[in-house]
Amino acid sequence: MSRNTAIKVSNLTHTVTSNTGNLTILKGINMEIKESESVAIVGSSGSGKSTLLGLLAGLDVNTSGEIFLYDNKFSSQTEEQRALVRGQYVGFVFQSFHLLPSLQAIENVMLPAELKGDKDARKKAEVLLEKVGLSHRLTHYPNQLSGGEQQRVAIARAFASNPKILFADEPTGNLDEENGNLIIKLLFDLNQSQGTTLVMVTHNNELAKMCDRQLVMSSGQLTEKKL
Repeated sequence: MSRNTAIKVSNLTHTVTSNTGNLTILKGINMEIKESESVAIVGSSGSGKSTLLGLLAGLDVNTSGEIFLYDNKFSSQTEEQRALVRGQYVGFVFQSFHLLPSLQAIENVMLPAELKGDKDARKKAEVLLEKVGLSHRLTHYPNQLSGGEQQRVAIARAFASNPKILFADEPTGNLDEENGNLIIKLLFDLNQSQGTTLVMVTHNNELAKMCDRQLVMSSGQLTEKKL
């Protein structure tokens, strides 16, 4: 049975203005990712991987080209419209966590489900925090947590809305080996049990090899790695 296309990118470019003039970070990228695929985006630091991930999730606006999440064309949408699409389809694990400092761990995890009107948001958040080994940290605030603990809260939050597409930027980058392995298992369990499309930026070669496909970013261009 053929799978629907979850993400489609056509001739994507992204240019930013710097002190030395315009800098083109992404150059004419084309890609397609099917539902329930797991895809790793690899490449050297500064090659544009995280920029691409943010554009795919609708967190920023590309300079030219087209990005589709299912049938939603981000390039023609307002920020409010993109936010609605993100709420419907997207979970995102940020490398820098982006937890809300005024909310406890459980409240941070509850937030996406609450925004969807889920009455079981608290119970689901408790289960997710237990899965990432933080059932003893429910009422702690981000500044009371280590970097690794904050990363695990951020991952639990990304799972809370049962996203159709989960974007993860270096999901194991702030974790020790034991907790990194725990998170890897969670990511692929979600991918396989719920058919969630998984797209991650990673420097972890072993994690990349576990994905269905690897895409290599180099000098702002994307190529498929032959496995």
